[in-house]
Amino acid sequence: MSWQQLHFIIPAEQVEIFEEELLAKNALCITLEDAEDEPLFEPALGATPLWNKTKVTALYGLSADLRRVASEMQDLHPGQTLNVRSEVLEEQDWERAWLQYFKPLQFGEKLWVVPSGYDIPDPDACNLFLDPGLAFGTGTHPTTAMCLRWLATHDVAGKTVIDYGCGSGILAIAALLLGAADVWAIDYDPQALTATQNNAERNNIDFTKLHCGHNDDLPEDFKADIVVANILANPLISLAPLLAQTIKPLGHIVLSGILAPQAEDVRSAYQPYVNFQPDTVTEDWICMHGLK
Repeated sequence: MSWQQLHFIIPAEQVEIFEEELLAKNALCITLEDAEDEPLFEPALGATPLWNKTKVTALYGLSADLRRVASEMQDLHPGQTLNVRSEVLEEQDWERAWLQYFKPLQFGEKLWVVPSGYDIPDPDACNLFLDPGLAFGTGTHPTTAMCLRWLATHDVAGKTVIDYGCGSGILAIAALLLGAADVWAIDYDPQALTATQNNAERNNIDFTKLHCGHNDDLPEDFKADIVVANILANPLISLAPLLAQTIKPLGHIVLSGILAPQAEDVRSAYQPYVNFQPDTVTEDWICMHGLK
């Protein structure tokens, strides 16, 4: 089935009212994008910043009269010249279109992440089967890749692991495939926990070894050999006391999702608890590793 899209470029302060008006005019969904290549750096927790010039896109079926919708929107905003454009969105297999950019990836010598439609590159390696989905984490982003590489190049066999902010569950599943004895996948987002469980099932993970839940679900006084947190700098800073108390003495902590200018603030938050090793750097991203 084909679709139609109606695009408006508007100031950030008008986005909410445009969303409400377009949904009232039977838009099937609304998406927001940057209209002027304006970077948005990490927001504070709970904040939802928008670009100064935001592209608001409304999706409609082919039977909708987009000229009428655009005219009615103009009537709702007299005196404002709306920057509006329409287009037809042809039918295609969006999942397969995305997957053409997602190839098998190797981490260290013994771990591969393999999407659907590809042969296993190395039958003797640990092969983690994963496709792009709603939850973050496929191994393509530098922050995830550095964590996977760390797991693949360190001894996790028999260890207890916490994957804090598990997203797709890729790090938790990788740890189990590499021999971890017990893994907790922690996330506040129910979609992430569902994605983790689905991806674990696809990889034939033993669910007696994988536990998915919120931070409050961790057993009291639980201590892990390895804590991996691939989230963002501000949450990492605020979580420092909590994450530090979940690590065994001489246990490992791996922190990722950190832009280079944020590294010293993150390091300072953890230095009362952690002796850091040299950082790993990929592009503008930092991965920190230390011992409790």
